[in-house]
Amino acid sequence: MRVILKKLNVVGALISAIKFFVRKNADRTFRQKIFSLLHATPSSGPIHRYIDRLIIAAVLISVVCIVLETVPAIHEIFKYEFEFLEFATVGLFSLEYIARVYSSCEAEKYKDPIKGRLRYMVSIPALIDLVSILPYFLGILLHQVIDTRFLRIFRLTRLLKVTRYTGTLNTLIKAISREKRVLFASAFMMLLLVVLTASLGYELEHDAQPDKFDTIPSAMYWAVITLASVGYGDISPITPLGRAMTVVISLIGIGIFAIPAGLMASAFTDQLRIDRETFENEFRDALAKGQIFHNDKNALNAEAERLHLSEQDVSRIMEKVKHEMKFKSTDATAHLNPPQLLEKYRQQVSQLRSLVQSDDFQLAQDLVMETERTTPAERAIFETLRK
Repeated sequence: MRVILKKLNVVGALISAIKFFVRKNADRTFRQKIFSLLHATPSSGPIHRYIDRLIIAAVLISVVCIVLETVPAIHEIFKYEFEFLEFATVGLFSLEYIARVYSSCEAEKYKDPIKGRLRYMVSIPALIDLVSILPYFLGILLHQVIDTRFLRIFRLTRLLKVTRYTGTLNTLIKAISREKRVLFASAFMMLLLVVLTASLGYELEHDAQPDKFDTIPSAMYWAVITLASVGYGDISPITPLGRAMTVVISLIGIGIFAIPAGLMASAFTDQLRIDRETFENEFRDALAKGQIFHNDKNALNAEAERLHLSEQDVSRIMEKVKHEMKFKSTDATAHLNPPQLLEKYRQQVSQLRSLVQSDDFQLAQDLVMETERTTPAERAIFETLRK
């Protein structure tokens, strides 16, 4: 019974999301509707998240099928099922790619109908979408000319499509961009150490193991796995000096090769903190307006989803900001004496009456009477001022 109720709840939520989308996009063009379906906009509503989840599910199903079909016993049993799922997922990804290219000029940076679409088509997300479907069509076109089985491995690039639906990659890219100079310096130190280690290994072990340490480039493989503390054991020094050098460079490598990992962990944490502080500031700005409108809520929800904030995290941040603003407002009026407080109250009432009696009265009335934007107390005060 619980399963049936849960399914009905999902279906009801989907129907409600479709109705919301139709109502909000009634006066918009077809291209704008497509853009709202694929991107988080004030008019998208929950249906945008349903589409994202559908594409993510299709990606995961496709990748699982690609992996399982390499097992002969499984492929023999589910051969036709794998072919059908590949056809269905490629069809979905192709439709998504065409829709994204078609609606891309709704974004500000791609607003030119021709040049904008071309710029979008060479962007990283668009190229990932293209590569995820291209092997399927190349296999159909070229299977009689060349062996196209090698193209199967490129279908696994579909996993990269999931990066569009998570803000983690964007956070990582921003962290790398902030620390690129330090990371470059660290990479240069690592490269220098690898070359020096390989050169020493070649000089000390070449005569004893000419087949393994035949050249310095060949010795670089041993240097990397030694400095990285991997140590496969397929190549190892046998001379006393070579072994002594290996002990020293292994200890050095632990510190040198750990620097980038530490830098990236610190930079990622700092960037996540900056993003969350930005979210707090956005909520603070929306709250400062006196009421969080529907558009503001959509923007805040999209940002919270990008930062992987749970409902508890969002509630905690909102309560923190509300408390700060309440304390700030209380502190701003704490030094006023009773006559000053009364005078300030009269000034605010006077401003409200001026608004009611102004030429923009009808517009103000329409805004105040929208239940989504105002509270019952605010509407009651407005009605009182009209009398």
